[in-house]
Amino acid sequence: MSVATTIAGLRPSAPEPLPFDRSLHIRAFVLERAQGDVLVYSTSSVEADGVSRQYLNHGHEAMFLSDAVSAPLFVHEADRAAVPRRVRGTFSRRHTLDDDFEVIPTPGHTPGATAYLWDNGSQRLLFTGDSVYLRDGEWVGAVLGSSDRAAYLDSLELIRELEFDVLVPWAVTAGQRDHALTDRADTRRRIDAIIGRVRRGGSH
Repeated sequence: MSVATTIAGLRPSAPEPLPFDRSLHIRAFVLERAQGDVLVYSTSSVEADGVSRQYLNHGHEAMFLSDAVSAPLFVHEADRAAVPRRVRGTFSRRHTLDDDFEVIPTPGHTPGATAYLWDNGSQRLLFTGDSVYLRDGEWVGAVLGSSDRAAYLDSLELIRELEFDVLVPWAVTAGQRDHALTDRADTRRRIDAIIGRVRRGGSH
């Protein structure tokens, strides 16, 4: 099975293993938009000429910021302190950029974890970072010792109600597809499974 992304307007970086869990690969994604391309997430090897903005899902991604990307950087204000380089702007509330790119704070994994919902004209893509990622094809969460479990559960309930066709996390199991197609029933089933595990004290 091919693992290449075949989503219109979505350009992935090369996969890069996570140093602390090499079974997972991370990617950044360029969103090709008439209003200006946007880069979501970070990896240390990504190159993205001509990008108008870069958005981080959460502060841990700052460990993988690429020197080859000079686009203005945006992150939730609650994770700003984790980013060692200049940040052009922070945010704290849900809002939309140019009517096609929605910024949706989803705290829990970190205080400033944020999802991004992009309408490419034919599909709605949700970028969830580590808050929901793909391990062996399953949707899982990442509750750390530093995470806020109650806030995480609230954010999962919010994500469950969003309308989207494609899940695009930061991390996936090495060698597997970098996104997951879904529909409303599938989304609810998969997010409910994560909610159940997290409520029972699980980390994923």
